[in-house]
Amino acid sequence: MSFYCVADEDTVRGFRLAGVEGEAVATAEEASAALQRAAARSGCGVILLTERVAAGIREQVEAFRRERERPLLVEIPGPEGALPGRKRLWRFVEEAVGISLD
Repeated sequence: MSFYCVADEDTVRGFRLAGVEGEAVATAEEASAALQRAAARSGCGVILLTERVAAGIREQVEAFRRERERPLLVEIPGPEGALPGRKRLWRFVEEAVGISLD
């Protein structure tokens, strides 16, 4: 199972240095097409999307998650950091488990 990154140029370049293939995108149209190509790759198990890229194609990302089990879509902060108002991973864990991690 492999990883693939769909993000801005800097993020894709960084992941390439770590051995993860990817595609740099600058528009929602490019991101949408790149997500489809990544999902069609044989053996692709995880697609990494920056939060900004995912926000630009939110409906497609949510539909993808509802309709498919694989590959898993994972949103990561971009070079500018996490988007305002986005929940952190630990907050999702707190809500799922019902225990405060503070």
